[in-house]
Amino acid sequence: MKVGSTKVVTFLVFMVAMASMVEHGMGQGCSSTFFAALVQLIPCRPAVTSFSPLPPTEGCCNAVRMLGQPCLCMLVSGPPIAGVDRNVAMQLPAKCAFNFEPCQVGM
Repeated sequence: MKVGSTKVVTFLVFMVAMASMVEHGMGQGCSSTFFAALVQLIPCRPAVTSFSPLPPTEGCCNAVRMLGQPCLCMLVSGPPIAGVDRNVAMQLPAKCAFNFEPCQVGM
């Protein structure tokens, strides 16, 4: 198995574990589960890393737009995700030229 494939598999296993700890409906207005929202944002992984994030791709921006602000806030307010910088993740809408409302702290 390639190193890149191993990282993706490890990331997916971690997401499943984290999703099992978060109840559905944590974020008001988000119709996705924590896990489903996280999976939808996989194209954004390189853009939300803690060190040297890349600019979001068109695929990432499409995922952010489709997911919407309530689900993005649910993810950012949820349990920590290894290798994801929450502050960088919250900058995705602006970097993708979307006008999302700021997330409420402690959602």
